[in-house]
Amino acid sequence: MVKSIRELYRCRALIQILVSRDLKARYRGSVLGFMWSMLNPFLMMLVYWLVFSIYLRNGMENYHVYLFCGLLPWLWFSASLLEGCNSIIAGANLVKKVMFPAEVLPIVVILSNLIHFFLGLPILAAFLIIYRVPPGNNLLAFPIIVLIQFVFTFGLMLLLSALSVHLRDIQQILNNIVTLWFFMTPIVYSVTDLNLESKPPAIRWVMNLNPMKHIIEGYHRVFLQHMTDRGIAMFNESIPWTGLFVVLGCSVILLAVAWSVFNHFKTGFSEEI
Repeated sequence: MVKSIRELYRCRALIQILVSRDLKARYRGSVLGFMWSMLNPFLMMLVYWLVFSIYLRNGMENYHVYLFCGLLPWLWFSASLLEGCNSIIAGANLVKKVMFPAEVLPIVVILSNLIHFFLGLPILAAFLIIYRVPPGNNLLAFPIIVLIQFVFTFGLMLLLSALSVHLRDIQQILNNIVTLWFFMTPIVYSVTDLNLESKPPAIRWVMNLNPMKHIIEGYHRVFLQHMTDRGIAMFNESIPWTGLFVVLGCSVILLAVAWSVFNHFKTGFSEEI
């Protein structure tokens, strides 16, 4: 894995060029261009806010702020996973070149979507200012949580991108898994709404087994530390470091396994695609 990371570092100029090309190509011909990086998560937030706040009557104060805070990192995760799974096949013309390092393609996908994630943060900041949710000391943990999500997402998409070259069914199944995963993660609802303490141990175990649950909860604690619901503080506790560092440890192991699988299969990529 260390050798592969060094290889990626040596290819940093190539990665920068491909990320820039991907960002320019994504909104080529559109009037608003990169503004869609901000508008897409905002419009999605409006859809979920309409469904869960108006129709299903979620009574949380500033629910759209809570929703947007969870949607931004989830969109980075889901878009990276779905695009990254197909990245080797989509980049077939590059992979077939003799000296091209195939692992560059998944990293380009995750970095492009990371930039879109950062472009959406100003809208979240505007919400926090408008609805008077001041940041706290937890804001300092933001880069660490981003790093944990990056390692987890990259490990998972590296593994899936290698396997999907040989098993094309993964791309079809993944869409449904990501949808199920979304509703198993506290984005459109809060953990307090679930009242986990009253649930059977098996349900609590499954919920805590979800890595994105801990990551999204970390973002909520970072940005919404002083948010209240009917006058009661919701996220004034410290960052859930125990769960996050367990996710980080498992993600490093996943990344090591994924790179091993990727290196095993990559010699046959050109023949399969």
